[in-house]
Amino acid sequence: MEAFFAGQETARQLFDALRELVESIGPATLRATKSQVAFRRRKGFAWAWKPGQYLHGQVAPLVLTVALPERDPSPRWKQVVEPRPGIYIHHLELYASSELDGEVAEWLRRAWEAAV
Repeated sequence: MEAFFAGQETARQLFDALRELVESIGPATLRATKSQVAFRRRKGFAWAWKPGQYLHGQVAPLVLTVALPERDPSPRWKQVVEPRPGIYIHHLELYASSELDGEVAEWLRRAWEAAV
């Protein structure tokens, strides 16, 4: 994690708050790659990544991607896509740990439950 978040203190703080939230839901393993950190059970259910690694200009410090079995109608999502039937990938830009609220916890719980 140190290498992934090197020089990205805000992203690291957001990730640490996100990890605490996921841990409050239930056990999950972390898998870090060059591009993202995945939260997994049997399958991945949430991913954290730094958009500044791919995009130029002013971007969120961290994006949370959540896989749900249905499209969530919240206007908070930056983007929702259905890469295959019955899997909806939701992208949420994160700027402050206060955004990791009860609504986000519910999304993560639903994704965690579906990842068995």
